[in-house]
Amino acid sequence: MFLFVPLNSGNLRKNCHLCKINHELNITQMQFTASQIAALVNGKVEGDGNVAVGTFAKIEEGHPGAISFLSNPKYTHYIYDTKSSIVLVKDDFMPEKPVAATLIRVADPYATVAMLLDMVSKMTQPQYVGVEQPSYISEGVEIPADAYIGAFAYLGKGVKLGKGVKIFPQCYIGDNVTIGEGTIIYPGVRIYHGCKVGQRCVLHAGVVIGADGFGFAPVGDHYNKIPQIGNVEIDDDVEIGANTTVDRATMGSTRVGKGVKLDNLIQVAHNCEIGHDTVIASQTGVAGSTKIGSNCMVGGQVGFSGHIHVGDRVMIGAQSGIPSDVADDSRIMGYPSMPLKDFYRQAVYLKNLAKLYGRVSELEKIITKK
Repeated sequence: MFLFVPLNSGNLRKNCHLCKINHELNITQMQFTASQIAALVNGKVEGDGNVAVGTFAKIEEGHPGAISFLSNPKYTHYIYDTKSSIVLVKDDFMPEKPVAATLIRVADPYATVAMLLDMVSKMTQPQYVGVEQPSYISEGVEIPADAYIGAFAYLGKGVKLGKGVKIFPQCYIGDNVTIGEGTIIYPGVRIYHGCKVGQRCVLHAGVVIGADGFGFAPVGDHYNKIPQIGNVEIDDDVEIGANTTVDRATMGSTRVGKGVKLDNLIQVAHNCEIGHDTVIASQTGVAGSTKIGSNCMVGGQVGFSGHIHVGDRVMIGAQSGIPSDVADDSRIMGYPSMPLKDFYRQAVYLKNLAKLYGRVSELEKIITKK
């Protein structure tokens, strides 16, 4: 165990706080012109190329000195009244009346503003480095010089950390856990023994990786626990939202593929596999041994039965129930889930059911009189 303070004076916690303040002051002083931004994002300026901005704002809340974006057509009417100095628009946008703001035309305004936000975040983010005390680091664990270990963190035996790893306060990192280069572990994360987290991952507060899978064998009128001796393997560039849990496998590994994005409050059960670049929204539950393919989009509160296979590029609407296998490229919704067009058609029928019932009743009366 050791204390490494890279700054000139004071304890690490105090200096990190000062670092935050300095960065906040700097961002208010940053000014970028429309021409400079267009050069960064390969866009085309329409209007005053010298107008400068230093912050972001939603188009409906725009103000001078801010840059906004227009991506959803529902917000088009705001562009004629917005007070933002610059607005990112799609390169084929055709205004119906004059726009006061300077426009920057790009292929994808949403992706462009995401890129700009990422650039600003990296420029202004406080640089946490060193080991805060009190913390516990098991003997033999090597801490890279550019890593950060927050106060009250626990690192077990055999833990391996890549360069630039950030482990924030009150995290538990169990024995023989591996965490890849550039990964950020936010406060209160628990990673159980033997699990592996790849490079450039982000685990938000309260995430639990590697808790026991829900395995119990009925014996008479009670249940005996089935030991869960596997682990969890998370590939590179995965982001997992607050209070999401990924259970360890009974045997083998529960796997989360490269580039997967999991929202808050998701349950991934033992021995599941999620393919690369799949995104899953909040409160979804994935039962044991289910395999979800790559490039899928899953809405909130979706429930997956166990031991099923969901293909690649599948889109699933919110609150759907998935009881069986789903083919590649399917678009489904409802409970039990069905093709999206069928679900919409059924919704229209249900909406008109009362009127239909009334008409049938009237016809019955007419027929009875005859």
